Amino acid sequence: MILMKYSTESVAPSYVKAGVLVRSRERRAVASSPRPGSPCLGPGGPGACSRVRRYVHNGLVPRSSKPRTSWTSSGELDFLVALADQARGLSAALQQAVRDAIRDGRLGSGQPLPSTRALASDLGVARGTVVEAYEQLAAEGWLVARQGLGTSVADIRSVAPAPAEPPAAQAPRLDLRPGHADPSSFPRQNWAAVTRKVLAEAPDEAFGYADSRGRPELRAALAGYLGRARAVRTTAASLLVCSGAGHGMGVAFRAMAARGARVLAVEDPSSPRLRAIAAGAGLRLVPLPCDDLGARVVALPSLGADAVVITPAHQFPLGVTLASRRRSELLAWARASNAVIIEDDYDGELRYDRQPVGALQALDPGRVIYAGTTSKSLSAALRIGWLAVPPQLMDLLVDACRQVSAWPSSLDQIAMARFIEAGLFDRHIRRMRGIYRQRRDLLIAALAAHVPMLRVTGIAAGGHALVRLPPGGPGEDEVINGAARCDLALEGLGGYRFGHDAAELARHEPALVIGYGSPAGRSYRAAVAALGDYLRSVYARA
Repeated sequence: MILMKYSTESVAPSYVKAGVLVRSRERRAVASSPRPGSPCLGPGGPGACSRVRRYVHNGLVPRSSKPRTSWTSSGELDFLVALADQARGLSAALQQAVRDAIRDGRLGSGQPLPSTRALASDLGVARGTVVEAYEQLAAEGWLVARQGLGTSVADIRSVAPAPAEPPAAQAPRLDLRPGHADPSSFPRQNWAAVTRKVLAEAPDEAFGYADSRGRPELRAALAGYLGRARAVRTTAASLLVCSGAGHGMGVAFRAMAARGARVLAVEDPSSPRLRAIAAGAGLRLVPLPCDDLGARVVALPSLGADAVVITPAHQFPLGVTLASRRRSELLAWARASNAVIIEDDYDGELRYDRQPVGALQALDPGRVIYAGTTSKSLSAALRIGWLAVPPQLMDLLVDACRQVSAWPSSLDQIAMARFIEAGLFDRHIRRMRGIYRQRRDLLIAALAAHVPMLRVTGIAAGGHALVRLPPGGPGEDEVINGAARCDLALEGLGGYRFGHDAAELARHEPALVIGYGSPAGRSYRAAVAALGDYLRSVYARA
C-alpha cells in the first residue's frame, strides 16, 4: 500500500491507494494524522505530518516557488520530503532534501527509499525527475542502488555536526595599537578608476595563472619607483612580488634555510609575528640588542648567525634609525661571514621631518635582500609586497615562493603598476606623511598637556611612536590592563622584547607603543583625548 500526504500553497493534496486517485473528502480520516508508531522525517516534527489542506489535486506539477511537503508510505517506510528550494529545479531540490535527511540522521544507513515510480507519483512529478535525483545521489555516494533490491541509503558514518562559529570578539571602542594603516585614507576613487581601466585593457593571459615572480608590469614599475624613492639598486628581473610582508619574509627565511643557514639574528625588540615566521622556516633565532642608535652590530660576531633581519630606516618598535657607522659595520660583518642581510623597509617612505634615509641595500645589492610592502603605506587588504633579491639568490627565493604558494591577484598587481606609473602612489605617500605628522603632533600635545612626565621618543616617521613611562610609577601591564577596562586598547614595549626572562623585563624602562593608523579618520582625536585623560588619572593616583 502507498499512502501519501501532499500540501502546497497553490496545489491541493491527493491520496493514492493501490494506484487509485481518491478525493480528499473521502480520505480525511486517513490523512489527518500519521500512522501510529511511524516516524515523521520532516523538519516540522509530528505536527507537520497532520496539517492537510482539503482540496483536490489538479493533476499538474506545481509551479509554486514556496516550500512543498510530501509524506509517503511505501511498505513499512514513512518518508517526509520537504522540497524547500526549487530555484534549481525539482530534481536538485529532491537531492538536497535527501542529503539533509541523511546528514541529520533522519535517514539511516541501509534504510530503503521508495521506488522512483512511487515517489514520482506521490510528488506529482515526472518519474525521470526522481530517477535523475537518485542517480546523482548514488554517484555522490549517498545512496546505493541494487538491481532487484531497490535503492537504499549508503553506509555513511554519522558525523558530528560542525560546531557553531564562536561569536567574534568585541573590538575595543578606541584602538591605539600599532601596525595598521589608516583605512579611511585609502584612495578609493583613484584605485577604482585604475581598476576599471585594467579590467577593460588587461590582456587575456592576465586572467590565467601568474608568473611566480609576479606580473612583469608591476616588477618594472616597482624597479623605477624603488630606485627613485628608496635608492634601491634593482631591476625588474631581480624583483619578486609577494603576498604582503609576512609572505615575503617567509619566502626569504625559507630560502636562507635552503642555503644552509641555521641561525638567524633578530633585533630585540622586534615583531613577534616576524619571529614566529622565521621559527616556522626552521631557523634558530638569537636576539640582537638595539639601543637609541639602532641594532648593536658589534654583537653579531659572537652570535654565530648565518643571516640577520633588520629594520634600519625605522626600527620597530623603538622608532630609531640605524646609525651610519653601524651600517658600515653591518655590511663588513656580512662580507666577512658570508652572511645575508634581510632589510625590512616596512614603512621607509613615511618620514615626515626630513628626507627619508635611503635603503641599506643600495650599499651592497649582492649581500642584501630588500623587503617592502603596501601594508603600512596604502592598505594591508591589497596583500602586495616585494623582495629585491641578489641575482645569485634568485633561484632559491623563487623555489621558496613556489613552496609558500600565495600570490596577489594578477589584476591587483597590474592595477598597482598603473597606480605607480600614474604618480598616484607618490601622491598618496605625500598625503599620508601629512596625516601621520598631524596625528603625531596631536599625540605629543595631548601627552604634554595631561601627563608631561611621559616622553615621546624616536624619529618623526612611520605609523607609531614610543611613549616612555617614568620609572617608579605604574608598569606597562598595569597601564594596559587599566586602559582595557576603559575600552581603550594599548600595547607595551615588553610584548616586543625577545630573549628576556621576567626579571630582565622588569629592569627595562617601561613604554607604550602608540599607533597612528587607527582609529580611522576623526576618531583619532577622540582616542588621543581619552588616552590623555586616562593616563592623567593613572599618574594622579600614583
